Amino acid sequence: MTTATLESDPAGKAVGNQQPLLLEAGAVTTSSTPAFREEQAAAWGRFKEVPMPVRTDERWRFANLKAIQLDAYRAPAPVDAELARTLLDRSREMEAVAGRLVFANDQLLAHEPVSEALRAKGVLWLPLERAVAEHPELMARHFMREGAVLGSQKFAELHRARVRAGSVLYVPRGVEVELPFEAHHWLCGEAGSAFPHTLIIAEERSRVTLVDVLRSAGEDAGMVCGVNDLWLGAGAQVTYVSVQDWSRRVAGWQVNATVVGRDARATALALQLGGAHVRSENVSRLRGQGGRSDMLAICVADGSQEFDQRTLQVHEVEHTSSDLLFKNALDDKARTIFAGLIRVDSGAHKTDAYQKVRNLLLSDEAEANSAPGLEIEADDVRCTHGATTGQIEAEELFYLLSRGIPLRQAQRLIVNGFLHEVIERLGAPCIGEKLADRVQAKFEAERR
Repeated sequence: MTTATLESDPAGKAVGNQQPLLLEAGAVTTSSTPAFREEQAAAWGRFKEVPMPVRTDERWRFANLKAIQLDAYRAPAPVDAELARTLLDRSREMEAVAGRLVFANDQLLAHEPVSEALRAKGVLWLPLERAVAEHPELMARHFMREGAVLGSQKFAELHRARVRAGSVLYVPRGVEVELPFEAHHWLCGEAGSAFPHTLIIAEERSRVTLVDVLRSAGEDAGMVCGVNDLWLGAGAQVTYVSVQDWSRRVAGWQVNATVVGRDARATALALQLGGAHVRSENVSRLRGQGGRSDMLAICVADGSQEFDQRTLQVHEVEHTSSDLLFKNALDDKARTIFAGLIRVDSGAHKTDAYQKVRNLLLSDEAEANSAPGLEIEADDVRCTHGATTGQIEAEELFYLLSRGIPLRQAQRLIVNGFLHEVIERLGAPCIGEKLADRVQAKFEAERR
């Protein structure tokens, strides 16, 4: 693994021991090229012009707008060498990977590059700043080219203005990468912030898997504003997994865009465990005949956590398919929000689209809001959507209790079975085992 030198952040003009506030002009990050700096400056101007979300906006219905307090956070600050070493030791999810990147507060700590064999085939696995400097044309074609359309335009512009840390994965035509790639993004320090970015470009008939792990180093409050771009050429297969386990004092926003070409297949799974208020927006655009998108998510919420999920499945051409399966398990006073739309454009005949959201309430005070929807402008399509909310079946619980299993353990077993369907749909047993372990770890932490 190649480890980056731990240097001070050139963007952080410290005031005493504090970084400048996130929304101060001095907090603007420096980037690799003048062109990218100009793009960030323009994004900063748009960020200031776009108004904050309001409750009358349907795209923010049910959301807790009081959780949006951007002026409470500071620009990303560099971590010291001792903490960096500790985080590097903790930054290993999969036993074997094709490449690994580790960031802390948007500072590159380590870069484990691809093998010589993959490099010879043209595979690129780079930190964002290197990709901007070394491959400007590739970045210009793919970096944040799909706008935020589900309500978080302001946060997308903030991300564009501040981003400097992220993973860029390019897989050329016909190349299949067997091992997964892995990226870790750590949030450290009180009132800190981070802007992780993931860009996957899979050319025609390529195949690749990437796992993102987003965690807090401690229990500090903070803010994370991330963006993902997934581009699939004809016949490409991309599996993308994100594991979010921030501290219970973190507010997070994530904007995800997937573009699927002819006969390509995108499979994305998000595991949401941590955070106080977390909003994710997922847009999947089917632009090539025969394209397919599987959108999967698991939320395990307790305490006063809120997970806000907004999705859009856009079928732009005929003979495409999409399938969304989100499952949420809620305890205590936790809340989830789901608002999803399947949109079939004019002429997108023979569309096959599904959307299913299931909420399992473990407490009388937990709350799940679901609003699936359809917008169809083509003939000869098959589209279904639905949302269910319920509690653990009394018979299932009685069956386990009657065999001497304690109540909390019995509930945990039922919830694990409820969520396992989503993990199975991923079709990657090694990764699925890690996800199941993460869910189990949260259950155990709840009872301490």
